[in-house]
This record gives sequence, structure tokens and C-alpha cells, in this order.
Amino acid sequence: MSDTATQGIRTVLHPVSDLTAAKAVYTALLGQPPQHDASYYVGFEAAGQHIGLVPGGGQHGMNGPVAYWHVPDLEAKLAEVTAAGATVKEPPHNVGDGRMVATVTDPDGNVLGLLQDW
Repeated sequence: MSDTATQGIRTVLHPVSDLTAAKAVYTALLGQPPQHDASYYVGFEAAGQHIGLVPGGGQHGMNGPVAYWHVPDLEAKLAEVTAAGATVKEPPHNVGDGRMVATVTDPDGNVLGLLQDW
């Protein structure tokens, strides 16, 4: 396996307009309360996946859910996918808890998330 091979999609972020209302729906859907509950982000762990709710998603450039591919080296994978034709939408940045994220768009404008845990 390549050093830049993905570890799969394990995180999906959903933009929401009403965090409280969305939290109630996702709590019912997943059958458990969130593991992270703050005014800026609500996160659930379910069946090995992380489901996140991001308030004001549209203002963060998210018009729908974004799937995040977990990678061992974000910078290397970003270089690899941009060399192949992807365009950087959101450059790498630290989102806390030892996580770096970035987003790119494919040639059709689909948004792909990249996530590296330190």
C-alpha cells in the first residue's frame, strides 16, 4: 500500500441551519447522544464513523454533506490529487483535537474532504 493511500471515508460533515433541531434528529437517527456537543460543532460516533453537524454550513462553503477521506499524510495526498486535476477549495488547516483538514473539488465540482489525525 502506498504511503498516501487513503484509510477510507470515516467522517461525514453535514451543514445545518439549526444546530439544536438537527442534533435532535441525528440523536434519534443514531440512537445515541453526541460525543462532542458545542455551539460550533456537534459530533457523533456511530458504527466506526464520525458524523458531524456544522452550523451555518452554507457560509462555510458547504452546500451539502462532505465526505472526508482519512489519509496518513494530508500534504502528500493534497499534492497528489491536485497534480491529477483536483482544485484546492479549502487549504489545509488545524481544526483541533490533532486534526488537519482540507477540501478539494474534482473536475466536475464535487467536493472531497481530506482529513489527517496526528
